[in-house]
Order: sequence, then C-alpha cells, then structure tokens
Amino acid sequence: MLDWDRINELRGEVGDAEFQLILEMFLDEVEGVMMRLSSEDPVRLETDLHFLKGCAWNLGFSAFGGLCDEGERQIGEDRSAQISIADVMTCYSESKKMLMQGLDAALHPLRRAQ
Repeated sequence: MLDWDRINELRGEVGDAEFQLILEMFLDEVEGVMMRLSSEDPVRLETDLHFLKGCAWNLGFSAFGGLCDEGERQIGEDRSAQISIADVMTCYSESKKMLMQGLDAALHPLRRAQ
C-alpha cells in the first residue's frame, strides 16, 4: 500500500523537519481535492485524479496512486461510471493511517514494545 523506500528516500533527501512540512502540505492539498471529487464532471474528475496520482506517487502512496491512475485511464476510455470514488477515498484514508502509524513507530520505537 505504501512505498516505504520512497518515503524514506524523501525523508533522507530533505530531513525530518522539512519532511513534516511536505507531509502537512501534501495532506492539505490532497484532502482539499478529495472533498470535491465527483463523477458528475468526468473532465474535472480526470484532472483531479491526475493531480492526486502525482502527489501520491511523490510521497510513496503507491496503492492510492495506482487507483487514481486506473481511474484516469477509465475516464480516457469512456468508462468513468466504473470509478468508485468511495474506493479512492478509502484507499487514501487507509494509506494515510498506515503512514502515520509507521512514522510514529519509527519516531517512538518503545511504544511498539509495550
């Protein structure tokens, strides 16, 4: 679901403090777009999924990025009715939860032992 190699690579490139800022910006931008996702306008949905895909893959949300990529392709093939926005939202939510748990465990290893 997450590409931990990408996440750790990014953390290593920018440092923990900058990574926190990038993560906060990522979450704000992605959640803003997620709140407006709608199948009512396929052109807008395709644009939104493309944006989300790029954000996801840059931060290591591989499953979420893949789902956005698949949705983008479905729209291009005139199959937008097959896209489940609920699945996109669930995948994002689960990915975010896994990331936060993983980062917390990395920062506080003693909590895992308890």
